[in-house]
Amino acid sequence: MKTAFVIFDRMTALDLIGVYDPLTRLKSMNFVPEFNWQICALTEEVSDDRGLRFAPDTVAESLDAYDIIVVPGGFGTRALQHDMAFTQWLRSAGPVKLKTSVCTGALLLGSAGFLAGKRATTHPNAFEELKPYCAAVVVDHRIVDEGGVVTAQGVTSSIDLGLHLVERIAGREARARIAKQMDYPYNELPQLKHAG
Repeated sequence: MKTAFVIFDRMTALDLIGVYDPLTRLKSMNFVPEFNWQICALTEEVSDDRGLRFAPDTVAESLDAYDIIVVPGGFGTRALQHDMAFTQWLRSAGPVKLKTSVCTGALLLGSAGFLAGKRATTHPNAFEELKPYCAAVVVDHRIVDEGGVVTAQGVTSSIDLGLHLVERIAGREARARIAKQMDYPYNELPQLKHAG
């Protein structure tokens, strides 16, 4: 199982790391030993919205060979949703079975066409901006699971998304044990039904 963590300039680092931590524990805690990941970008140099630098493993390579993609949000999404080169690159994830986003990363999934006809969520400040991408069905929930697409609300919901994905991949016990290892006190969020 292979995951692409998408990074870009002016992203919010916690959007990325909040999902990255619980998901990568699938491997480090031996729940899914074959779980692997890469940090993927369209450019060779990436900094978050406060100047923290990230080094991608792959640059401008197709995203079609992954099982999961994770797209963070941040101020950079506002311009990137209209950037044709970035959108075309993100569309290469079309065959990916599970597409996920945190916060305004949903705008990027939307601009790539992955939210058409689906319910989705994002940071409450961006609800109106997201509506055109998902048939005006924006849901005010921490996590919205539509089967092949899962969106998470604001910045701190990234941890909730990571744990939600852990449960989908490895079950509730794995989620509970990873949350306990993380000392995460909010493990008892409402269980969401997902489509498909």
